[in-house]
This record gives sequence, structure tokens and C-alpha cells, in this order.
Amino acid sequence: MSAPLNYRRILLKLSGEALMGEADYGIDPKVIGRLADEIIEVQKAGVQIGVVIGGGNIFRGAGLAAAGMDRVTGDHMGMLATVMNALAMQDAIERRGGYARVMSAIQIHDVAEDFIRRRAIRHIEKGRIALFAAGTGNPFFTTDSAAALRAVEVGADLLLKATKVDGVYTADPARHADATRYDKLTYDQVIERKLAVMDTAAIALCRDHGMPLRIYDMTVPGNLMRIMRGEDIGTLVSEN
Repeated sequence: MSAPLNYRRILLKLSGEALMGEADYGIDPKVIGRLADEIIEVQKAGVQIGVVIGGGNIFRGAGLAAAGMDRVTGDHMGMLATVMNALAMQDAIERRGGYARVMSAIQIHDVAEDFIRRRAIRHIEKGRIALFAAGTGNPFFTTDSAAALRAVEVGADLLLKATKVDGVYTADPARHADATRYDKLTYDQVIERKLAVMDTAAIALCRDHGMPLRIYDMTVPGNLMRIMRGEDIGTLVSEN
């Protein structure tokens, strides 16, 4: 018998960079296909799923602003990049027999539904994978903040951030061989120690609403299902 699932509803945050695989830009079909397989596997096991995808594989608003572009314009371009990624994930999910809906925080009716909280919850309850695009719909807010916001809005039991690293470390493990991984952290510890988990606004929102956050390595196949079954993978950020 398979292990019982520990979560009823989750919000999964995927970075845009995660979709690139080993490429320098865009979307690796093999990577997005494997992620779609894992999401469908968990959904079919009985977990209700919402997904937020970043846009850094195409455009990053802060990076464009640093290069001289108006920040608001850059962030709007970044929002459109997240819509493109969400559409790609929708396609990957549906080609595998799953059901997905793209819901955008900015109006773009020809390709996505508007984000309406009650409709989003209804999609999730009906077994559809809700893909939340365009961040919060506002400049100056990251897709990390959007993920925390959507997790709270849809009543998720857990916010997951899928990365290429197996948790949160005391320092960048790629640069510091003596860096050690945290198994658990509190929200305040993340903020006080300035750990590169999510931006401060996202962590504060999770803290204020008691939303547990787990950071894990998405490059290891099966990790998402292992977490659903209660395995202690990655780093957990919670109240205590």
C-alpha cells in the first residue's frame, strides 16, 4: 500500500530558470515534461494543486531595470513572460492527459482567464491544475510574493518552492564548501539572517498567515511525491 498523503492542497512555485534545463534561455521540453509528469502524479493521488511560475528564463523585470529600462515597463514584460511559461506548462500537462487552467493577474482574455479567487478554488476542487500567471499583476512585486499570496488566497496547506538546490544553506554551497544546510527555520530567522529563500515580502506574508514553506530540489525525480507522503526533504520554514 502507498503511504497516505500529508497534504490536501498545495501551491507549487517554479522558477522560470528551472524550465531552462541546461540551456541559457527559454524552455527545455524535457524539463517541463518531467515537471508536468510529477504534478499530474501528485494530482491524481488526490492532492489539489495550484502553480506559480516565474519568468526569469525569458525576461526578469529587475534585471531589465538594472540595464536602464523603466522598472514598471520591465516588470510588465516579466509578467508577460510568466504567462508564456504558464501556457507552456498547460500544454505539457494537457498533452499528458491532465487538466489545467491558466489564470492571469492581468487581463489577457484571448489566452488566459482572469484570476478570480472563487473560480480558482473551484478549478482546484474539480481536479484541475490552476496555473497562476502574471505575478500579482503589480510592478515591484516578485513571483515569490505572488506564490505566497496565491497560497494564502486558495487556502493551501503548504507552499513549495522548487529550486535546483536541496534546501537553504548558511551560504551559497556552490561557492562555499563549508556551507551547511538548514533542516528547519522560522520565518523570522530567514528575515534576520537575510537568507536567499524568497523575498522579504513573501516571507512576511507567509509568517502573518502561518503558511508553511518548504524549499526542495526539483531536479531529483519523485521529490514532490515524497514530500506529499511526509518525507523530510529540503528545508522547512514555519512558525517554530
